[in-house]
Amino acid sequence: MKPSLRSRQEPRRVSNGVIIGAMLLSLCVLSIVKARYCATPFGKAEDQLQEQMNASIRMETDESPARTPGGDNSSSGFPPISNSNSPRLACAKKFAAASSCVSEEEEDEPEEVPSTALAVTTPAAVSTTTGGKGRKAGKDRKGKAKPTCYTTSKRSERCDASGDIRVDGNRSTIYVSGIDREWRTKPYARYHDPVAMAHVREYTLKPLGAAGDAAPACTKNHSVPGFMFSNGGFSGNLYHDYTDVLVPLFISTHQFKGRVKFLLSGMKPWWVAKFTPFFQQLTRYDVIDVDNDQEVHCFPRILIGATFHKDMGVDPRRSPGHVSVVDFKRALRRAFGLEREAASRGGATGTGKPRLLIISRRGSRRFLNERDMARAAAEAGFEVRVAEPDQHTDMATFAKLVNSADVMIGVHGAGLTNMVFLPRGAVLIQVVPFGGLEWLTSVTFKDPAADMEVNYMDYNVKLEESSLIDQYPRNHQVLTDPYAVHKQGWDALKTAYLDKQNIRVDLDRFKATLQEAMSRLP
Repeated sequence: MKPSLRSRQEPRRVSNGVIIGAMLLSLCVLSIVKARYCATPFGKAEDQLQEQMNASIRMETDESPARTPGGDNSSSGFPPISNSNSPRLACAKKFAAASSCVSEEEEDEPEEVPSTALAVTTPAAVSTTTGGKGRKAGKDRKGKAKPTCYTTSKRSERCDASGDIRVDGNRSTIYVSGIDREWRTKPYARYHDPVAMAHVREYTLKPLGAAGDAAPACTKNHSVPGFMFSNGGFSGNLYHDYTDVLVPLFISTHQFKGRVKFLLSGMKPWWVAKFTPFFQQLTRYDVIDVDNDQEVHCFPRILIGATFHKDMGVDPRRSPGHVSVVDFKRALRRAFGLEREAASRGGATGTGKPRLLIISRRGSRRFLNERDMARAAAEAGFEVRVAEPDQHTDMATFAKLVNSADVMIGVHGAGLTNMVFLPRGAVLIQVVPFGGLEWLTSVTFKDPAADMEVNYMDYNVKLEESSLIDQYPRNHQVLTDPYAVHKQGWDALKTAYLDKQNIRVDLDRFKATLQEAMSRLP
């Protein structure tokens, strides 16, 4: 009996083991597939924030083609909001049929490989221009064909070609050997905003030697790559100078170590003069006014358009060399000769007191009791400076003033962009106007502050501190239901809470805020 019983049980044990093993193997395979191809159902924290923004303000969304401007974005000094789905999910949704659709998350060198093909791209319409190191410039390292122009984020587009390149800026045309179709592009990192892009000059990449379109002869030959960008759009507003132009420019060109020539479209001479010290950290050469230059510039390689990562920020995982916004700040410090690296409670001026810098404003959102604030800050143990930057402010001089501060305070606006010059460990206090604007103040200055090694604090204005209380009846919607105003669109929000509002700070609250800021200093 026993031998026969054992002979019946052994096959059953073997079959159970096979079943269990198969189940475990299936679970492993499913886990790998899910991790590789499926987006999390809950999304990232910033995605949820973007959804809240979109619920309150009508802005351009990720579903809008990057090349077809439209919608209700306004030319405000602040960034319209769009959805923040993952690159892989956006790639799957928009270009599921395109073989050249590649997510930046899947590449080691995202600056050299497209994240998603343009809406006008077809799988067959790709470049096969010969590049350096014996490989096709129109191929990525996996051997897949890539387009000449491609989006690097929902805000930025890049064109990259090698070979015989001839730039005829007067005709907004770039002749490229080896491509078989025309491409059109605008070199400004704000593709989600048609209002901004309407003020950016478009350039056309044409196949060299195309029938009926003879390319002009070279009048200036260059041995280094050319990089084209624009200071059109909203540049001139300090926030947009950094978010749309300077930070993307750093991301896209720092790896050339100066061996790259800048071609600037829409050049404003005063703007170039303002940031020339920073450009000199990225290029050894003078900036070329490409729109008005009479030369035909010939390059071995041309790159058009800088890559956007996030507002006032750099994603080290996606940047060449894995640089961060701290490296960007370091380049600014070198450019403007800023010697102070870290803030301290003892200050930097020899007084033994930390310095408070109050960013003043002349128009809307100004402090109505600025002198009282300065007096209260001095009583709280600060050395106080008040300054109002504008387009005519000498950048180097103002950068040194900000770098000398341990605490900087100002109402939400472009002036707070000067936080890039604050030393490590300094405190930024953003005064948030009344009106439910926390989402806006977060994405513009709060979120970037941590990456810049700056301690961030909010001062949320109460209705009693706002001048709106004197402009509207107490039962008016602007005072009682800000989110209903948000739903009317950006123009309504901007008019009510940004253009018409000034602030009279409660001095007791202000002193308590300064004491907390003092305690956060090293």
